[in-house]
Amino acid sequence: MAAAVVNRQHRVALSPARLGRAAERALAAVGRPVGDVEVLVVDDEEIRRLNRAYRGVGRRTDVLAFPLEAPDLPSPLVGQIVVSAETARRQARRLGVPLVVELELLVTHGVLHLIGWDDRDPVEAGLMHGREREILAAGRGAPARLWRGLLKSAGDRRSYAASISGHPRTHAAPGSPLQ
Repeated sequence: MAAAVVNRQHRVALSPARLGRAAERALAAVGRPVGDVEVLVVDDEEIRRLNRAYRGVGRRTDVLAFPLEAPDLPSPLVGQIVVSAETARRQARRLGVPLVVELELLVTHGVLHLIGWDDRDPVEAGLMHGREREILAAGRGAPARLWRGLLKSAGDRRSYAASISGHPRTHAAPGSPLQ
C-alpha cells in the first residue's frame, strides 16, 4: 500500500511523510493492506473551488474524499483525499490540539469515506468517529476534544441533523480533482 502526498499550499508547514503514514495506517486498520491513496493538501480558496465544482457547495470544508476504486478494474487505487491545511490549522487552534493531530484525523476521515463510510446520518457519524478514534489510538492517540462539536447527545439528534449540512466535515464527493 502506498500514499502519495502532494502539498500545493505554502501557508501552513506540515509533513507530507507523516500524512502519508496516517493514510497507510488507516488503510491497514480497515483491512486494505493493498491500495493506493493520493492526498492533496491545498489552501482554503482551492478547497472551496473543489467543493463547489464537485459537490455544489460554495464554501470551504476541511476534507474532501473522491473514491476511485472500480470493482471490475485491477487497479489498487482506492481514491483521492483533499485536505485544506488552513482550515485544519484553524480547527486545531479552536480545539486546542496540535495541527499534526488534526491533519492525521482529516486524512483518516478521508480514508474512511473512500472505503464507504458516511457521516451524514447521526448514528453512522457516531460509528465513523468511533472508528477514527480506534485508528488514531493505534498510532499515537488523539485527545477526545478532537471530536468536540461533531456529535450531539441522543436527545439533540434533530439539531445535529440540521447542523451537519453546514458543518465543514461533510465531504464525500464523486470525481477526481487530481487528474
